[in-house]
Amino acid sequence: ARGFSLPLQRPADCGDARYFDISRLACGPCGAHQRRSAGGSSCVCQPGYRMVSSNGGSSMICEKCPENMSGVTQDGWNCIICPKGLTSEGKCKCLNNEILVERTIDGILLNEALCIHCNGSEQSFSASDASGNRCVRCEQTFINVSKSCDCSSPNILTGGLCFSASESLPPKGVATVRFGQLGITLTSVWFLKNLQSSASACWLYSNLTACQALGNMCVMNMNSLSSSVTDACGLFQYIYVNTARLGIVHSVAFWRHNLPWLYYGDQPGLASQVLEANHFPTIFSFKGTDKDVKLQFIAASFDAAGNFLKWQSLEGGILQLCPDTQTKLNAAYTFGTTYQQSCEVSVSKILLDFANPIFYDLFLEYNGDNGQQYLWAVPVLNLNLQYSEMFVNQGSNMNNWLLTRRFFLVDALSGKENDLEKLPRVIRIASKITISIRLVSHTRRGTIYPPLITIAYTDVLVQNPETQSVMVSFSVSYEMNQSEAEIQTDISLGVLGGLAVLWSLLKTAGWKRRTGSSIIDLQTVLKFLLFYAGDLANVFFIITVGTGIYWLVFFKAQQFVSVLLPLPSQEEDFVTYIACAFSLKALQFLQLLVSQLTIDIFFIDWERPKGKVLKAVEGEGVIRSAAAPVSIWRTYFIANEWNEIQTVRKINPLFQVLAVLFFLEVVGFSNLALMDSSSSLTRSSESYIAPWSRILRFGVSAALWLAIAFLQIIFFSVFYERFVEDKISQFVDLCCMSNISVFLLSHSCFGYYIHGRSVHGHADTNMEEMNMNLKREAENLCSQRGLLPNTDGQTFQISISRKMRLHYDRIHENLTRKRGPARLLDSSTNTFEQSTRAYNTMNKFLSSFIDHVHKEMDYIVKDKLLLERILGMEFMEPIEKSLFYNDEGHSFSDVLYYGNETTLLIFDILFFSVVDLASQSFVLAAVLTYLQQEIFRFIRNTLGQKNLASKTLVDERFLI
Repeated sequence: ARGFSLPLQRPADCGDARYFDISRLACGPCGAHQRRSAGGSSCVCQPGYRMVSSNGGSSMICEKCPENMSGVTQDGWNCIICPKGLTSEGKCKCLNNEILVERTIDGILLNEALCIHCNGSEQSFSASDASGNRCVRCEQTFINVSKSCDCSSPNILTGGLCFSASESLPPKGVATVRFGQLGITLTSVWFLKNLQSSASACWLYSNLTACQALGNMCVMNMNSLSSSVTDACGLFQYIYVNTARLGIVHSVAFWRHNLPWLYYGDQPGLASQVLEANHFPTIFSFKGTDKDVKLQFIAASFDAAGNFLKWQSLEGGILQLCPDTQTKLNAAYTFGTTYQQSCEVSVSKILLDFANPIFYDLFLEYNGDNGQQYLWAVPVLNLNLQYSEMFVNQGSNMNNWLLTRRFFLVDALSGKENDLEKLPRVIRIASKITISIRLVSHTRRGTIYPPLITIAYTDVLVQNPETQSVMVSFSVSYEMNQSEAEIQTDISLGVLGGLAVLWSLLKTAGWKRRTGSSIIDLQTVLKFLLFYAGDLANVFFIITVGTGIYWLVFFKAQQFVSVLLPLPSQEEDFVTYIACAFSLKALQFLQLLVSQLTIDIFFIDWERPKGKVLKAVEGEGVIRSAAAPVSIWRTYFIANEWNEIQTVRKINPLFQVLAVLFFLEVVGFSNLALMDSSSSLTRSSESYIAPWSRILRFGVSAALWLAIAFLQIIFFSVFYERFVEDKISQFVDLCCMSNISVFLLSHSCFGYYIHGRSVHGHADTNMEEMNMNLKREAENLCSQRGLLPNTDGQTFQISISRKMRLHYDRIHENLTRKRGPARLLDSSTNTFEQSTRAYNTMNKFLSSFIDHVHKEMDYIVKDKLLLERILGMEFMEPIEKSLFYNDEGHSFSDVLYYGNETTLLIFDILFFSVVDLASQSFVLAAVLTYLQQEIFRFIRNTLGQKNLASKTLVDERFLI
């Protein structure tokens, strides 16, 4: 690498005696009697020396001029006598109004240079040009005022123009420019030269170019309005007010003849009239044969001196300082496509590209009924506008805006204090430009208000242009009045929120009935708040999903434009609703987990001993006959099956996440969330990609989640569970074949009962007898499985009496005194025997309860009323007898994931959406959603298994 390196040298590093060799990219020495040229890439002879030969660079020979011919010609090749002295470069100079002549007309070099005076008499009216090379006709104002090319006192010479002292001139102008952001006021050399002359020429002669130049200087001074200072805008206002007799242009009250149109006026409320009183006479449509999505912006451009340059279409990136492809730049003017572009631009590039400011008057082109092309003036809101004492800036209130017309992108001219400066001291850059398109309220035909261009300028103190940079942005936004949508949302939120309160009160009342308590205490209030959190989360979810799908359908599918998407600032309430929905749903989900992990459950074994066996009595040394023991393996088997179905869902969570991600990222549904009018699922890599709409992102993702989940539920319920596997129904069948019932209490006095008592009397048998039993049952040769005779009802919702609950708790205390032995060999014999006795007692008690043995704790079986099923509560209170409600829908799944699919699905959707809105990444949201599903499933399985072992005395080691 060292062999391909070279030192970095710049032309400025070479000094006066060396030049920058462009072939070596390094400094080289100049020859004898030579010095560096002004450009720095060659050498020139020192003053008093002429060139003998020159091949560029330092390949030149210099020779000293004779004493009597000390001057050097302008081309540097000859010596010459200079009668009126030498310049610092050793060349001849002449007085003002004289031209230098070194050769005759046929090119013969003179020995002595001539300084010829230009004839300013009436016959010629000539004066030397700016370079002093030839005589030209002097400026007309000199001739008009003095009948010569001399503007002597008492006449006034300003800006190269001559004015008579007897004429009524405008006030003396102040040639200062205020850079408010830096707190700097500069005396501009451009203003010094041109301000007074432009104002006077505009005032006296109605000179069109001078009037335009004066208007440009006012715009460079940020349209300053001050009644006490006669700056550029003060002079413009003076002329504007005093030329009312000249009339107006194109019936525009603010556009005076001969003057540029700079202001709309300062009347209160005028801005709202300009922006809202009239509609732009063009209909925009997204689709169909009348498709029209092009905004034909056109600008009249002027240079700083007031010369008209040309009409310019904004297409091609005229106003965009950030470089990009032509296609992407032109996308800014496609109606309905929100456009955003920002970048950092170096000050050196800005100075190179915008050495001279260009001023624009912007219009929007449209076709009239007669086919004639018309222009609609686009107002400008200059955020840097300097108000006078009579104006008060009252923020974003439209009635207090002062609208203007003309603007520029970069001003590197007014910040120069003298002509010798290569760089201006301060430059002013349009760092933020926004074109706002507003839709007319209740339009059905794509009608808009006149556009508004908002500009914010940044003042930059130029110090080191190579290292300095400015952040610039250009955007086109579309908006409509969202107040009606906000009112409808508030009404929906209020109505549904009120219904949620009533629904939560009903849930709380049902919960109080199921807990067997009638006292309203702190626990009741907390339970109500938890119920309300879940119901309010559903309200927020319904509103946000409805809002997202509404904007998705109506914005993307409309032909004539009738709705526009909310701005990012208008989406804050929507995002807040999603955050509230997620927070409240997360609280409900955690409460659901806690309730499922603390249920009371017991497996009732109906199996009875078969015969007797001989058994040695411990401590007595004798053998006695005893009832044959009943196998515990069936209970372990049912416990394992229950453990497996705890986290079974109605959908496949992994497939759900992958399918949503597939449709979003692979199929391209994510493109529907872009803030443009296209409903295509694909985008070209060369086309402009509009920013995301958070409302559309939520609408697209939520719609996909719900659609795919709905299809999954239909598939599993109609096909898979019917023809392949239904784990919930299979568990009920397995209980019956195992001769084991399941007694569940989700509340103190409410729960579920799965009747698993075998119709064959025994389940602990061999394969042959088991097959015979199944065959007999299939041929209806045995009784039905139901709890009641001649019925098939095996699942029940139960509402037990207080007496029944107290008796259950007394037995349960012994059952849970030790949560099952951790190791059988290390546990104490007394504790194990006590737990075994408690288990047998509970089994005997519950089986006898089911068999109506305890008349004081009996129960009845009945059907639930339709209203009870709808409200999810029980009207009758089990005072003397417990109540068993027939249940054909396996409602015991309410204590499992399976029965709470709606809550789980909404939580997943909200989790996915919150991550996506925070990261703007569907992939990250999908990954994190699947991870949280797995984490909570692991927690539910692990803690649920421990609760199962604790409540049923099933050793946790047998739960696999």
